[in-house]
This record gives sequence, C-alpha cells and structure tokens, in this order.
Amino acid sequence: MTHILSLAAGTLPEYAPPAVAQAAGTAGFSHVGFTIEPDQWNETMLRSTKQALADHDLSVLDVEVIWIPEGGVLDDSHRLIIDAGAELAAPNVLAVSAEPDPDRTAAALHQLCEWAAPAGMKVSLEFLMITAVQSLDSALSIVNKADHKAARVLIDTLHFCRAGHEPADLTDNDPALFAYTQICDGNAECAPGFETWLQDAVDLRSVPGEGELPVQNILRALPADIPLSLEVRSKFYRDAFPDASDRARAVKDRSATFFASAGIRRS
Repeated sequence: MTHILSLAAGTLPEYAPPAVAQAAGTAGFSHVGFTIEPDQWNETMLRSTKQALADHDLSVLDVEVIWIPEGGVLDDSHRLIIDAGAELAAPNVLAVSAEPDPDRTAAALHQLCEWAAPAGMKVSLEFLMITAVQSLDSALSIVNKADHKAARVLIDTLHFCRAGHEPADLTDNDPALFAYTQICDGNAECAPGFETWLQDAVDLRSVPGEGELPVQNILRALPADIPLSLEVRSKFYRDAFPDASDRARAVKDRSATFFASAGIRRS
C-alpha cells in the first residue's frame, strides 16, 4: 500500500503557514500540515497560504491544534481553526485537551465535530503525557462518549511510547478510528515529569530510523494505507537547518532509508 506523506507543522514550528507550504513543496512532499494561530490568521495569510499550495500542487492533510480548555467551554478561536482548515480543504483537525473530566472533554469534542463535519473534516483527539488525556484507552473512551461520526483518535509514535503502549495495543481497534498518524523517532526512555515530557516532545524528536522507538512495528499495527505526518520537532534539526526548505528536505531525505527498509511506499 502507498501512504500519503505529509510535512507536519511541528517540523517547522517557527514558520507561518505560507512558508511551511513553500518548504514542503520545495522538498517534494505531496501534503502538508499547518498550525493555525487564531490571532495571526487573516485573509492575507489565507491568500498567501493558498498561493503557496497552488504553486507546488500541494494538498493539506491537517490543521492544528485545538486545545480544549479546562472547563471544556469552546469559543470563536477554536472554531476559527476548523474554519481555516475548511478553507484550505484540510480533511483533518487535531485536538488535545486540558480538561480532566472525560465527560466535559467528550462534550467539547462532540461540538468540534459538529463544526467540522459539514466541511467533511474529521477531528482527531491526541493523547500525550502533558495533557489531561494521557493514554490510548482514555482517548478511545472519550471518542466513544463523544458519539459523533467525525471523531477520531490520533496516534503520535512518540507519545504512544511515552504512554507505555506497545504496538499490540492497536490491533484490536476499528481501523476507521485512525484518520492519520504522526510519526517520528526518539529516545527509548524519558524520565517522568511535565518538564521532561515537554522537552522530549518539542526538542528531542528525530527522523524515523534515527532513534530507538518501535516506529516500524507501530505502523504495521495501524491501517495499511494510513496517511503519515512526518513530525520531527527537533532542536538538533532546527539548529542544523535553520532554513525551512533545507530542514524539510533533510527530514524527508533522511527518512527515506527508514521507509525503504520498512517496505513503505509513500506519495
């Protein structure tokens, strides 16, 4: 099977969407993802982003990130991210939650899905140790409570491992629950604690095949044609490749060995 390969916004966290699209296109990606900052998103940004997409014949895989706040009450800034995704024809929007009550998180997820569904978008809830939803089981339970056809779960290979999961934990789930997945490599271990988990997530990722995580086995346990979002959020790569296009090209080219050894074809 052939996987869509997208450049994740997190690989270029300091760049705005037009520059991310330009870098993805220059590096030869077919898809790209964007971080939408509500206070910076406007018609000018939209036009520039669309132009960069058109210039490189790029499609958008996802927009991010909607933070469900404590209390679970959503506002116009949350909806704006979905509306931006709809304008860019993104099929997916990523959400995380700071609300510890699963029922309130599920209600908020349901509302996000209500906003997203008319545009054909799916809302993927990500679990990670620096949020209130920290495990696959918790995320699946919340998606079930949300009870909406647009609700999904996002697997990030780093966060999946930090939550203590094994690839076998994925095999008994409905494949339709996973719209796409974020992939990277990293260190085998991370000392527990908010600050270490945060640094691990934003500074210490590596290209698949460069670290010690069972990335290949995780992918084998996921749907055979699931789109892949290459999220190498890495201080090493930011320092080594400050230019956006150079960094995008480096993470794509350096992941090629991993994909070849894993027998993964990507578009």
